[in-house]
Amino acid sequence: MPTPLDHLLELLDLEQIEEDFFRGLSPQEERQQVFGGQVAGQALVAAGRTVARGRVHSLHAYFLRPGDVEIPILYEVDRIRDGRSFTTRRVVAIQHGKVIFNLSASFHVDEPGVEHQVEIPAGVPAADTLPTLDELMAPHRDRLGRFGEWYARPRPIEMRYVEPDVPPPLREGPQPPRQRVWIRAGGRLPDDPLVHACVVAYASDMTLLDTGLLPHGLTWIDGRWMGASLDHAMWFHRDFRADEWLLYDQDTPISSGARAFARGSIFTADGRLVVSVAQEGLLRVQSL
Repeated sequence: MPTPLDHLLELLDLEQIEEDFFRGLSPQEERQQVFGGQVAGQALVAAGRTVARGRVHSLHAYFLRPGDVEIPILYEVDRIRDGRSFTTRRVVAIQHGKVIFNLSASFHVDEPGVEHQVEIPAGVPAADTLPTLDELMAPHRDRLGRFGEWYARPRPIEMRYVEPDVPPPLREGPQPPRQRVWIRAGGRLPDDPLVHACVVAYASDMTLLDTGLLPHGLTWIDGRWMGASLDHAMWFHRDFRADEWLLYDQDTPISSGARAFARGSIFTADGRLVVSVAQEGLLRVQSL
């Protein structure tokens, strides 16, 4: 029987319908619009399918319109530049004749150079010592209402919250502007580095906007706000495997003008910084 990860890999395995044109589907889930991580991951697949040399090192994207889960998404790739060291692609995602998403991605042929990095946060418990998402949510399922069923579903990305005393949707009052989550694919992935980058692109949008809610005492289930990802940027510094535990250290330095800004650093379990992420999201609060 196919696993949730099998379904994710199927979503990322785009159908090529013409040179530089690809078609992607959405999962049959109870969503009002396409998940932002899905369209980012699929767009990165489309870009990567047209690149002969180098690995993705950065992407910059804008979410322009909500995606319709009922129809396929058309991805059109523009081959901006093919250089000796760097290759650049632009991808637009189209539905109903309109652009819903725009991505620029750059690919780099590996070369030696100077190296430094910040240290992984100290004192973080190992992922395997923390409760699974289902174990964390199970005692609170009645309070979660319809969200309880959503959290109980099998999912392609495993998550372990580092601060697990109270589930994120049930935290009360303002919280520190930071959260840390261990993530990994829920099964073995192919060795293709592009697959691992696309899976992490998908996973990177799962909790980042949540971080912007924490200082304001807001949660996904309280109904006092509405929000959406506005843009998303990622820098891939080193090779990694998305099917091994990665620590996603996230913080939110500012919210202003109905927009929350959040950023994240993704480390391997042995402390290598492999990906950096930044995002701004719409955060309209109906009542305080």
